[in-house]
Amino acid sequence: MKHRGRHRRRRRGAALRAVLTGTALALTAAATLISASQAEVGKGPGALKPLTSAADTGPLRLQEHLVPARTLDRLAAAMGHPVGVDDVLRSADRDLREAADCSSADRASLPVAPAADRAYCWDPADTAAGTWRPASVTTSGDADDDGVWGTHRVVLAGWTHSTTAGRPAERGLARVAFVDADDPEHLPYRWALLVVPVDGGRDYRGLASRISGMVWYENKLLVTTTSGSADALYVYDLDRIQRTTVDAPAIGRVPGGWSADGYRYVLPAVGSYRFTAGRCAAAGPPCPGALALDRGTAPDSLVAAEWTAPDGDRHARLWRYALSTDPARAGLLATDARGRAAAVEAYRTRATGIRGVLSYRKAGADRASWYVGRLPGSQDGHGGLWRQDGEGARAARCGADASDRCWARDAGSLSYWQATGEVWSLSDRMLFALPLAGLDHTVD
Repeated sequence: MKHRGRHRRRRRGAALRAVLTGTALALTAAATLISASQAEVGKGPGALKPLTSAADTGPLRLQEHLVPARTLDRLAAAMGHPVGVDDVLRSADRDLREAADCSSADRASLPVAPAADRAYCWDPADTAAGTWRPASVTTSGDADDDGVWGTHRVVLAGWTHSTTAGRPAERGLARVAFVDADDPEHLPYRWALLVVPVDGGRDYRGLASRISGMVWYENKLLVTTTSGSADALYVYDLDRIQRTTVDAPAIGRVPGGWSADGYRYVLPAVGSYRFTAGRCAAAGPPCPGALALDRGTAPDSLVAAEWTAPDGDRHARLWRYALSTDPARAGLLATDARGRAAAVEAYRTRATGIRGVLSYRKAGADRASWYVGRLPGSQDGHGGLWRQDGEGARAARCGADASDRCWARDAGSLSYWQATGEVWSLSDRMLFALPLAGLDHTVD
């Protein structure tokens, strides 16, 4: 019986690879036609320019603000004992579908080059209205170097709601899909809403912000905030997930208990980081966009990319913060005695419209390469994927005229799973993975 099951899995895996290969070939042909008609071969972002002066690095400094323990404890006492990731996964109520079972429109959003090895589309109930959009991804490969959290391999995907459409209670909010990735042929998931404690833990509100970047490190989830707040990052504790008790169209304390507009779980923020120089501005702190984890530094580091308009002339900044090695501060940034986190490395790039960032140092290399996924200038169609360092930049290219519009459509963040050698990312319709080695081969 075991042997027959294994053969079925092999056949299904081969069929899935055939579908992805066929999709990639079809997309390549489409890209050739599109590129030929538009004659668009993007100008490269060039070499990274190091930023070393205090005037350049000062605006990147963050001030840490931790939610008082008594606030979190009061909320937990009122809502019930917090639960963990395993509890959320055990209650998964939706399933991702493999690429072979997805629509051609879904598959058309995948990268042309490099092609995805594995790809999945979401439950139609989550995509039909178009009011929620995926933007960020992180995995248990970020959380722990063995790639497992508790008893599971896990993918977390961050989605943001439109501020103008859909149910009023959800507008502008952020949620996270907890995906059980133990079986690559069956990925069930469950949603949790991101919230912020208020009134000393007597209530909570929804996090009203886009979350274009997200990193899970140790037991903490760090997410970017880009609207509705002066904070650059919010911090969540994955050991402090709370169950709601009332299914009502409201968020927070309601008669009879606690509600989150139908979501069974909420993640209350345990802290935040704010730029000491104020809100993001052209001449000051950056507007934070993509985030990723780099385990190739000592200590491990959080890398970030500035969001700039894809059709603008403002060049983005790339930078990193060291993560704390203090066991009492697991998952938080390294800070000084005043609770400030300084950037330990920073660059200027001519890239714009960055939606994904990754920093990785190959064995034997004296410096890391930075990978950036970009939206096209028109913000329509497939974007580009570039690898940069201090000497120059190279792109994944496709089509007869070697266009650089080969990456996913409306692509999201990048996350490297060290234990498997895979990079995970999202398009506007699908979650996918591909080997970092394959990505490197495409841009060499």
